[in-house]
Amino acid sequence: MSSDVFRTEHELSDLPWTDLPEQRSAEPLDETFVFQFAEVDERLGPDQRWTTWLDVERGCRGPEPRPDWVVTEQAAIDTEFGILKTGKEADVFLLERAVDAIGDSPARSSLLAAKRYRTEEHRSFHRSTAYVEGRRTRNSRDSRAMAKKSSHGRSVAAGQWAYAEWDALNRLWTAGVPVPYPVQVDGTELLMEFIDDGEGGAAPRLAQVRPSKDVLELYFEQIRCGMRELARAGLAHGDLSPYNVLAQPERIVMIDLPQVLDIVGNPKGMEFLLRDCHNMATWFTNRGLEVDEQELFADLLSMVF
Repeated sequence: MSSDVFRTEHELSDLPWTDLPEQRSAEPLDETFVFQFAEVDERLGPDQRWTTWLDVERGCRGPEPRPDWVVTEQAAIDTEFGILKTGKEADVFLLERAVDAIGDSPARSSLLAAKRYRTEEHRSFHRSTAYVEGRRTRNSRDSRAMAKKSSHGRSVAAGQWAYAEWDALNRLWTAGVPVPYPVQVDGTELLMEFIDDGEGGAAPRLAQVRPSKDVLELYFEQIRCGMRELARAGLAHGDLSPYNVLAQPERIVMIDLPQVLDIVGNPKGMEFLLRDCHNMATWFTNRGLEVDEQELFADLLSMVF
């Protein structure tokens, strides 16, 4: 064995490559190779979770171009603030998705509406059968499970409503229909744009407001245009009423869209479309703006055929 393997401390100090760095004139390190690390507190509260944005499949995230307010950072945290609305088939919760400032990236946050569908045994959406006529389940295993009403089948049924609304929101938002921007869908949970009242609170339903005549006319024109865009796509809301429309100071937004149906493909498509016209025409007429439901119905049919 070579004697070079063993050297005393005195001998090592005599070697030229042991000169201390401070004894040399070193050039400053390029900042490109300097990494800044910040400690992150990973403890979450009982009403918090890490963002699920990248946990879902690619097709389960909102359509592009996405609004600037959508938070996509994986370091974001979802914080639940409570329930906004209870419904026949789902409950809607208020959720904030926020990320702290990291390096040169500023802190960002946005409020979202988290709609969570119940399984069949916990919901009372009694018109389900009429709405889903003409729809197909994605695979035969799911169809059999739904027919047997097994736990998997009930979960599939709930998920079907979530994905039906997700598909409708994507299609309608892209077409310019006034609906909330769909952020993502994950199982039975649908995250979408939170529609506020302009002052930080939740926007009221159309049925709760008493607009002036000018605003009433503005609202109706937006409703009519939205229904026309739906009809142009061959669709009807299916459950449109003043309770499924949110009213901002100068803008209306259609909500609750899991039952959107094909006007021609569904045997009751025309019936549902006419009912949508009746509900909206009645409300506007009662508020002082004369709207003929038959004229509205004929106008929408001209977009279909």
